[in-house]
Amino acid sequence: MDSSNSAGRAFIGSFTSAGGRGITVAAVDDETGALTALGTTDAVPDPSFLALGRGTGPGGAVLYAVSEMEKGAAAALDISHDVPRPLGETRQVDGDGPTHLALAGGHVLTANYGSGSVTVLPVLADGSLGAAGCVLAHEGSGPVTERQEGPHAHQVLPDPSGRWVLSVDLGTDSVRICALDPATGELRPHGETALRPGTGPRHLAFHPAGGHAYVLNELEPTVTVCRWDSAAGALEAVGEAPVLPTGASGGSNPASYPSEVVVAHDGRFLWVANRGHDSISVLTLDATGEQASLVTTVSCGGHWPRDLALDPTGRRLYAANERSGNVSWFTVDPETGVPAPEGSLEVPAASCVIFA
Repeated sequence: MDSSNSAGRAFIGSFTSAGGRGITVAAVDDETGALTALGTTDAVPDPSFLALGRGTGPGGAVLYAVSEMEKGAAAALDISHDVPRPLGETRQVDGDGPTHLALAGGHVLTANYGSGSVTVLPVLADGSLGAAGCVLAHEGSGPVTERQEGPHAHQVLPDPSGRWVLSVDLGTDSVRICALDPATGELRPHGETALRPGTGPRHLAFHPAGGHAYVLNELEPTVTVCRWDSAAGALEAVGEAPVLPTGASGGSNPASYPSEVVVAHDGRFLWVANRGHDSISVLTLDATGEQASLVTTVSCGGHWPRDLALDPTGRRLYAANERSGNVSWFTVDPETGVPAPEGSLEVPAASCVIFA
């Protein structure tokens, strides 16, 4: 089947080293949100995170994937058919264990967890990737010695204004702000925001109004609320909120490692995926975006939810449950923000979900 019109498609990454199929393409039912697998490719080893961009090929859209290997790489894929096809060369990122990637200023940037660095690769005219042109190494460490012996860049993304690139580092308890030169691909350090030591920031998400960001911490089940000044490129931590009920992890309960944070399109709710606790947390946001309050948690529909994604309509959430090998989907109550389970698709070693 030809899927040159990529509307109604989801792309699911998985760990091939743990029995995953690589990248799965799924059709998304407009009425129910149900996923139906269309095709898979293992052309990219361990494609743990994906992003969509544009190219000049038949379908226009291009899929980008990290290869989360010791010697990390990034790849572009043509998705004009139901089985993605490599587009151009797979490129080394000159870093170890890339866990995240994003597009900014005509480049793909990868966050390299193992080496604690961010790599910039140019996007060529056809959507394929050029060789790495800039690698910015982070420095520092944190008090949790078994996890924070050095820098561990876990996420990199542009801010809503497109003026800045932020990288979240679990190993240094900080978020770095850089400026990207679109002409040269040079990443220039601008500032660094220190967060509470030992929290292990993993990912952040911006409020739709653009003035706040929510940093999810992996080593403590909390979210740090920050003000974001896009004119100055300044991030300021102003508070924290728990993402699990008191006593939900620790003691006789399994440890929990939050993995992903998602903000509602209207800015009223915030959702968090929790590995170990195997739940989705629902938090409300006040009108300013500065106060986050935990409301409840619901089952993630599997085990070890590594990723959480909101569909383009904002009506459904999808959890990629790595260890149970499935992607589960939920309908979100528009009044309460609480997700209700609707179904599940088997995807061994699932790691992320994105939508066209």
